[in-house]
Amino acid sequence: MKKVLTIAGSDCSGGAGIQADIKTITAHNMYAMSAITALTAQNTTGVFGVVDCTPDFVGQQLDCIMTDIYPDSVKIGMVSSPGIILKIVEKLEEYKAKNIVVDPVMISTSGSRLLSETAMDALITKLIPLATIITPNIHEAEALCGIQIRTKEDMQEAAVKISQGYQGNILIKGGHLEDTADDLLYSSGEFIWFPGNRVDNPNTHGTGCTLSSAIACNLAKGFDSKTSIREAKRYISGALEAGLDLGKGSGPLNHCYALTPMSFV
Repeated sequence: MKKVLTIAGSDCSGGAGIQADIKTITAHNMYAMSAITALTAQNTTGVFGVVDCTPDFVGQQLDCIMTDIYPDSVKIGMVSSPGIILKIVEKLEEYKAKNIVVDPVMISTSGSRLLSETAMDALITKLIPLATIITPNIHEAEALCGIQIRTKEDMQEAAVKISQGYQGNILIKGGHLEDTADDLLYSSGEFIWFPGNRVDNPNTHGTGCTLSSAIACNLAKGFDSKTSIREAKRYISGALEAGLDLGKGSGPLNHCYALTPMSFV
């Protein structure tokens, strides 16, 4: 069985973060492990509280995982402080982690900055360079490259600028563009577009977490970056098209839409 580690914050309502990652990994028939960076009090209507773990405790979780059940891939999501980021970097390097997917949770859907300048600097200069694939949305890509992104041509320019400080694969998610939802992979100097058909479903809580976790699962299978992203997009489209409708706000996806219910009768 392939093993996938998620390093991220907890979502008590189950739609995003660690909980979404574990569901995604399980739906891919893999063994899920987690190192929690923060506890959040949130639901489909918003985030109401955050309590960070200490860097040392994050490191202790990673020691326990890496020395016992070594992961075939690693997904990294919410990392809110420079101390936590530097501790994760230390442990990833110490244990020579492979197939690392970084979802740089830096900017909220509304465009608000979620990290301090110090934390953003640590994320950009220390953590992102270790990644096999990074998965910024439009706002995050703007923060990484310093230009505004309004068109597909802007996405290509942004990818080239980001690549000047990062040699891995760059997936810029186009869901926030007005006229398209296409995603762009920039890999080894090549632009690869993934057409994005907007699913008529307002319940999109946790889509970024889910996509990055699905990519990590596919890398664990031994797929290349292009195939891993294509299969992850197919999975998330199915999870959206399943039409789960829970909560009073933007609800979660149906991560287990493809699983067959078991009968114990």
